Amino acid sequence: MNPEPFRIEPMFVPRIWGARSLAPLYPEKSNLQEPIGEVWLTGVDCKVVSGPFTGKTFGEAWREMPPEWRGTRFTEPGDFPILIKFIFPNDKLSIQVHPDDAYAVAHEQAAGGCGKTEMWHVVSAEPGALVLVGLKPGATKEKFLRALQENTLEGLFVPHPVQAGDTFFVPAGTPHTIGPGMVLCEVQEYSDLTYRVYDYRRVDAQGKPRELHIEKALEVMKFGSRDGGKVNPLPLHAEGASRSLLAACRHFATERWECSVKCEIPVDPARFEVLVILDGTGSLAWPDSATRYLRGECWIVPASQGRVEVHPVTPTALVRSFVPDLAALRAELHRGGISAAVLSQIIFD
Repeated sequence: MNPEPFRIEPMFVPRIWGARSLAPLYPEKSNLQEPIGEVWLTGVDCKVVSGPFTGKTFGEAWREMPPEWRGTRFTEPGDFPILIKFIFPNDKLSIQVHPDDAYAVAHEQAAGGCGKTEMWHVVSAEPGALVLVGLKPGATKEKFLRALQENTLEGLFVPHPVQAGDTFFVPAGTPHTIGPGMVLCEVQEYSDLTYRVYDYRRVDAQGKPRELHIEKALEVMKFGSRDGGKVNPLPLHAEGASRSLLAACRHFATERWECSVKCEIPVDPARFEVLVILDGTGSLAWPDSATRYLRGECWIVPASQGRVEVHPVTPTALVRSFVPDLAALRAELHRGGISAAVLSQIIFD
């Protein structure tokens, strides 16, 4: 079986705070009967729609994939490690927090036992769009509980106005919420564990409030810590393209690539790659074949592919995500002349 990139069909997930139009990423998804909040791009239940695994779910394909496709660091299939989504908020998400791996292993085995560290890359944003990431200095547990009772919780958070191209890193234990008027590309550990703290007194279609998880949230929340927040991209070299590292941790690393002419993305035999097209049209090419790409698509590139070429027809922007060897990544960038101080602002242990 020759290695070749293959495309995964997205899965559209209704959310109470979602949008009824997903244009321009998905122009056919307009005037929707129910609001769609998340588009899962690497969900294990997503369908593979090209290549030798066509017709299978992505979870089935991952388990059946030759080890060299997954990479030398993934010789055993296990669970797919990265979940990538588009987020389409038309209202505020709940104020929430995610547990780390240690807490999830101890308390959430039934839900998979995996914590959730994530990052957001802003695809588009309207004027005034805002996210809240982390608590202000001096926000204690006691103040948090009082603000929760008084419905003034947002006042304890650090607000971040957002613009297209911004990136935010949100480690487990950092409380946060996302406001309306933006589209995000979220890269995260493969976990759906969320502890809701405050849901703006909303009710679902049956008139019932969604479940809150205040006790668990308080157990995992980091008070007195300023982890997370906006991250400045780190420019990296690439022939024919603008390339930058957006954020990296042991769970994932994500780059943004922009090109108007042919460029080549190298593929490390240690790991698979995930390419998500944010904008543009063109074709992906590899030694044996080529195929067209469109905005909003997600492609898996096998580790044994060696390289993949991007041939844009219109200016193209994409994100490239993979599971890094953090020590090797840090050493590589340091050899390229990037200081440890700069790396500490974008590579998170």
